[in-house]
Amino acid sequence: MSESNEDARHKSKMENRKAIQDAEVASKTIEKGLLIVHTGKGKGKSTAAWGLMLRALGRGFRIGVVQFGKGAWETGERKAIEKFGDQVSWHTLGEGFTWETQDRARDVAAAKRAWAKAKELMADPSIGLVILDELNIALRYDHLPIAEVVETLRTRRPDLHVVVTGRNAKPELIDAADLVTEMNLVKHHFAAGVKAQEGIEF
Repeated sequence: MSESNEDARHKSKMENRKAIQDAEVASKTIEKGLLIVHTGKGKGKSTAAWGLMLRALGRGFRIGVVQFGKGAWETGERKAIEKFGDQVSWHTLGEGFTWETQDRARDVAAAKRAWAKAKELMADPSIGLVILDELNIALRYDHLPIAEVVETLRTRRPDLHVVVTGRNAKPELIDAADLVTEMNLVKHHFAAGVKAQEGIEF
């Protein structure tokens, strides 16, 4: 096949593809706040949420962040977001990983404080996106009642986007979500002895 024939064939193929794609896009007419869940054993669940936060900030959103399981250690994302001032309301209310606290009552109390703050942020009409980082961990260990959490997320105001991160998302939350992405572990540098590094893990 000559180069000119190949170019013509490619152009025709792409014209057909564009027509199909345009029709598909035009058929989507609903606009609503989304419940998004990032789960799975692979790295990148919170990282994906921070990328979405950056996109929303660029569109002028106010953002609420509640961190459930992570302690108050300094992270690069939090330092960067501080530059946005009150456009982001950030609350790190976990007390560290459960294997560090070794105190279930303390973990439950921390989760309840974080959930109270989450509900407060979700009720704020000036906030367009709320990220509930590691909420799945609090739910996994039954630090919060799954039925109450799912009902609150289902009945949030209709224009609010919420992202929930963490491994082992419960089936009830997955059922309630609009978008669920599972990060699959294919290969991880920890297995080769590489430690958590600034700018990559925190």
